[in-house]
Amino acid sequence: MIAGLAEEAAAIAAALQAREPRAGLARVVAIDGRAASGKSTLAAQVATELGAPCVHLEDLYGGWDGLADGVTRLVADVLLPLAAGGSAFVPRYDWHARLWREPLLLDGPADVVVEGVGAGALAAAPFVSLMVWIDVPRDLRYERAMARDGELFARNWERWAEQEDRYLAADRSPERADIVLRAPARAAAR
Repeated sequence: MIAGLAEEAAAIAAALQAREPRAGLARVVAIDGRAASGKSTLAAQVATELGAPCVHLEDLYGGWDGLADGVTRLVADVLLPLAAGGSAFVPRYDWHARLWREPLLLDGPADVVVEGVGAGALAAAPFVSLMVWIDVPRDLRYERAMARDGELFARNWERWAEQEDRYLAADRSPERADIVLRAPARAAAR
């Protein structure tokens, strides 16, 4: 885990609450980083601190080639409806069945945590009140991804990393982040 994860989550929650809403009445914190950097773990803790829902980009990708499509869905299906003052219907992709499930209703929250590769994309930036980037060394991320997802991710690691590379070259999310967390090797969150 990231040293002081609870403290980091509390600081992120406090920083978000000091920001103005940019998605209608909702303040959105985007937690971004490469695969297996600890985004989900941190996001869960931040969501608990805020009493807020968490949108997982993993649910929006639609498969191993879907990073860009996931960002498009985030903006079109989640952030734009919230910005218009309405409810959002969050798409949910079932990776095992390889099909879309019933979307989840997100009904006018004050705060929203969005986590995943692409959460801090330029397309989402107009709606994001606070962006966090998590930086974890590649070897540690690979080790953790293999422990978590095994052979399935092993077959798709390079394929996904190429999409991350394109995304980061275009959107430069780490450079635009309000908060950058660097996890030391062998001590990062899962």
